[in-house]
Parts: sequence; structure tokens; C-alpha cells
Amino acid sequence: MRVTIKDVSRVSGVSIKTVSRVLNKERYVGVETRAKVEAAVAELNFRPSTAARSLAGKRSFQIALICDNPSPYYVYEMQSGIRDRCAQDGVRMIAQPYDRNAATLLDDIENLVDATHVDGLILTPPVSDHPQVLDLLERRGVRFVRVSPGSAVDLASSTFIDNERAARVMTAHLLELGHRRIGFIAGHPSYATSGQRMRGYARALGQEGLSLDPILVREGSYDFASGARAAEALLALDVPPTAIFASSDDMAAGVLTVAHRRGLAVPGQLSVAGFDDAALAGFVWPPLTTIRQPTREMAYQAADLLLAPADAPIERREVAFELIVRESTGPVAQG
Repeated sequence: MRVTIKDVSRVSGVSIKTVSRVLNKERYVGVETRAKVEAAVAELNFRPSTAARSLAGKRSFQIALICDNPSPYYVYEMQSGIRDRCAQDGVRMIAQPYDRNAATLLDDIENLVDATHVDGLILTPPVSDHPQVLDLLERRGVRFVRVSPGSAVDLASSTFIDNERAARVMTAHLLELGHRRIGFIAGHPSYATSGQRMRGYARALGQEGLSLDPILVREGSYDFASGARAAEALLALDVPPTAIFASSDDMAAGVLTVAHRRGLAVPGQLSVAGFDDAALAGFVWPPLTTIRQPTREMAYQAADLLLAPADAPIERREVAFELIVRESTGPVAQG
């Protein structure tokens, strides 16, 4: 027979209402009482249904991820991190892809909120900076957490890495190898991270007394094809760069393909660097020097912030990045 909340109440020796409060992670339950209920839940292998928990309180025990990103790896890591945190509280994650340019974006998000009664949303770039989306959620009183916001950062809790500093560190790595003519492939301007990484690149050059040369900068879209197009343009210059820093690993993979097609040795004739440390960074040849962006950890922390009590203060959680040096970067060729 199916174990019910009544069985947990009987075994733990506390009321059904108290059991419900423990299951719903509510505060103001004594440590000993909570331990009794949790022990009974474990002994009986009790699995409360989401519907029953929802009826017991004002929560749906569901949160939604709003994602618009061209990288499958980023989306997978984001979903995995959120799912890891949700599993600890028995919360379901709804992953909803959206097109930020769609005329129905606001209606689609509002319909999701109305249909699922989610307890909150996690917004990833560039939706995390979409003013109409933010205004809609505030008007509706829907809780949300932002990943890597670039504006109004105190509007809601958020998780992020220091993108500007990370790009500065990567550019400094190339400068230390002797490169002075460094091409840069920026991300799409709708992403706040694109501008942040561009500023880091420019600042690192400035610290070495070098001015930013606009001809060495190309705009991409965080995908392979745009990285390849940008590389073709950069390598066709009369004086091409000796190194190219792409704002994502997908774009860097496009650069490597163009370099191979042109017969350029990497890193002997051209150093190539990326950003993310996606799975492909270790599979391409040569393996890619990159910035490790801990996407799964950012996602986990975003879910943790969203699942905190409703009266928790707004918090910005910075997650550390790491420079990963592999075989795609080396000293500038002499002569």
C-alpha cells in the first residue's frame, strides 16, 4: 500500500500539519521535531507528490529556466546545475527555451507563469537584461533570479563571474607570450557579457601601452559559424593578427577550422584562445586555451537563491573563473 503523510505523522509522533511544514522546508520547526519527521520519511521511503505539497501550501514546487543561448553545452550545464539544487528540495525544474526577438516573448512567459504557477524563474542572458521581461515579472510579483546581469544589478538576486577581469586575464596571457597584434571576436551585443569581455580585452592592451585597433575586432554571435566568418576577415588583413581571442569556445572552434583550412600552424603561426571551457575545448585540435566559466555552479547558486525564503535579502553571488592553458596558444613566431 502507498505510504501517506498520515503514516509519517504516526511514526514520527507529530501532527500532520507539522509533517507538512517539514516537507515544505518551512522555518520555525524545532531541530528535534524535524529530525523525527525526516527519520520517519526515510524509514517509510515516503515520497510526497508535488500536487499534494502544492495543496498544502502556496507553492507549486516548480521553478522555470528561461533560456536563449546558441550553445547546447551552456544550456545543458545550466539545466544540470539547477536540477542538482532542485533535487535537494524535491522541486521540479521546467526548462523553457525562448527567442528573445519573438514578438510573443512577453505573452509566452506570462502564459508559462499562469499555466504552471511556478514559484519563480531563473533568467539567463540576454533575457536577464530584457527590460520588458523584468518589468512584467515585477508587476506580476513573480520571483526571479538573474544569471550574469549587466544592468540594474541590484534589482534581484543574481549569480555571475567577473567577465571583464576574465577577458583581461586571457589577453594578458597572450601578451605575456609576446603577441601584440591580437584579434578579438566579441559576442552578440544583446549580451551584457559581450561588452564586459570587450572591455577586459581593451583594458589589458592599455595596461601594456597598446591602443585598441578597431580593425582587429569583429562581432560574432557566440556560435561556430560566426567565429569562422570573423576569423576569415581577420586573417585576410594585410597584416593579420598573430593571436585571436574569441569570446566563446564555439567561436574559437570556428577560428581553428579556418586556420587549418589556410594551412596555418596553431600555435606556431597563430595562437587561438576561447572562453567557457565547454566540452569541445578538450576535443578540438589542438586543445583550446580558454577561460573556465563554471556554468553549472552558477546555475546551482541561482537555484539556491531562488529557493531561499521569500523574505531573504537580495544577494549577488560571484563564482570564480579559471584560466586553462592548453596547446592552442604559444609564443609569437619570430621573424
